[in-house]
Amino acid sequence: MYDVVIIGGGPAGLSAGIYAARARLKTVILERLMPGGQAAVTDYIENYPGYPEGVPGHELVAKMQEQAEKFGCQILSNEVEAVTIEKKTAATRSENYNWKALIVATGADPRTLDVPGCADFKGRGISFCATCDGALFSDRKVAVVGGGDSAVKEAIYLTKFASHVFVIHRRDKLRAERIIQEKAFKNEKITFVWDSIVTAIKGDQRVEEIHIHNVKTGGEKDVDVDGIFVYIGRMPNTAMINVEKDKAGYIVTDSDMRTSAKGVFAAGDCRSKEHRQVATAVGDGASAAMSAEEYIAENGD
Repeated sequence: MYDVVIIGGGPAGLSAGIYAARARLKTVILERLMPGGQAAVTDYIENYPGYPEGVPGHELVAKMQEQAEKFGCQILSNEVEAVTIEKKTAATRSENYNWKALIVATGADPRTLDVPGCADFKGRGISFCATCDGALFSDRKVAVVGGGDSAVKEAIYLTKFASHVFVIHRRDKLRAERIIQEKAFKNEKITFVWDSIVTAIKGDQRVEEIHIHNVKTGGEKDVDVDGIFVYIGRMPNTAMINVEKDKAGYIVTDSDMRTSAKGVFAAGDCRSKEHRQVATAVGDGASAAMSAEEYIAENGD
């Protein structure tokens, strides 16, 4: 029996682990892959407080892991397949983990491009966060794939750094809010590539070129770019638990990270919220752990 079981070892889960273990709660983090989540594969993070020169993602999360383990938090490589709230169990293939309080910090996976080269260049020119990585492409050409709010907002943001931004969209009009579109259309550093999809990503050690297919004319062309920012949606990893979620599948919480189920909390990118950054995930994790501690104390579990 654990006081706190945390599902997911990204920044939110590691932060929750630090706070819960430091409160002398018996705590375990169950992570399906390696600790760190998306942050671990981010080439460089320049907007995390305390690192004015920036920090490689893997180094930042390694420090978080070290700190969690220092306070006695266990970190196990095990994928949770189902949560039974009534029995307070988190089930993996090999074992059931019982808890007094549960923190879900399973994150959300960006939808990626299913094209040749995509898997090869993740973290080496392919990014899913302009705020995190935009400054790495100063005076370089980049592409943004997508046509919704996130894609167009990030394209505008990238013009602060990049010499030029190509927005590649499979339709002939954007889905973003009108006011955002207007800003983008006025920006001389943005070129829209309509009715088009990326069919291949090429390069040596890093991204150097993308192949584009026009879905209406059948035309093909190569475009030289140093980076690709993909905004075609995200998929929250929340299928294993039955709590209130929004229409996109993100877990609904209050400001203290409480979910619709007593003793169950959610933190980080898996919960329904506006902003998803490493710093906000860490804050969520701290709040969730403190709320879990209060819940255990009040309920005498």
